[in-house]
Amino acid sequence: MSYVLVAPYMLFFIIFMVIPVCISIGLSFTNFNMLKVTEFVGLSNYKRLFLEDKVFVTVLKNTLVFAVFTGPVGYLLSFGLAWLINEFGRGMRTLLTFLFYAPALSSNLYFMWTYIFSGDAYGIANQMLMSIGVLQEPMQWLTDTRTMMGVLILIQLWASLGTAFLSFIAGFQSLDRSLFEAGAIDGIRNRWQELFYITIPSMAPQLMFSAVMQIGASFGVSEVIRYLAGFPTTQYSADTIVTYIADVGTTRFEMGYATTLAVFLFVLMIITNTVISRLIGRFSTD
Repeated sequence: MSYVLVAPYMLFFIIFMVIPVCISIGLSFTNFNMLKVTEFVGLSNYKRLFLEDKVFVTVLKNTLVFAVFTGPVGYLLSFGLAWLINEFGRGMRTLLTFLFYAPALSSNLYFMWTYIFSGDAYGIANQMLMSIGVLQEPMQWLTDTRTMMGVLILIQLWASLGTAFLSFIAGFQSLDRSLFEAGAIDGIRNRWQELFYITIPSMAPQLMFSAVMQIGASFGVSEVIRYLAGFPTTQYSADTIVTYIADVGTTRFEMGYATTLAVFLFVLMIITNTVISRLIGRFSTD
């Protein structure tokens, strides 16, 4: 009966996940452009990826920067905000949860950031900084290579307060209060001790789920870049591997090389996910 119940999910998982991944791995060894007959080229795409493509070095660096700031930082920020919000009453907690989760509900909220960081004198950021004398002329926040990455990281951090944040809120609400009473008897005297000795170990499932979701989101940053900075960005200064895959595959129609990039990202995400999951599992167990 257990196999019967899980069969529909496994069927869809195999059809829409396993088979496409296997096909992508196979296409990464071909010259496939959707216009000509597919030609097997062996490791040529991987040679181009690691030895010849200078843009790939740039987008890999950008991807890792986004992953570091929007992954661990976003993860800790989600946990910290959920911990603080959990201390409020039910009404205020519900309101704050909605406000922080709102970015995950609609991509239209990016237009707010377009207005804030508009490159003319009417943009809110330019208005404020010019009024106090910090800037003498408007800053092109979303096209200038000096500011583009920082602004996009800030916006992505705001946008990343989604599923992981909601998972933490649910985890805090489901904690067994008797554990805190037992902890007080055993010598726990402050909230920090409760956090490290009771809360975190009790929330191992939420911690693991949120880590997986946050890793996937941090390596898959693309929407905020395309909405705000263009496609591609100036000198690829803020492009990630995902936006580069879209550029190579849908603009140049080099689908074989695009699948090579996708396979590399897939392997990178698996390795990172495995390492972080083991670290979180060991920490929550300890």
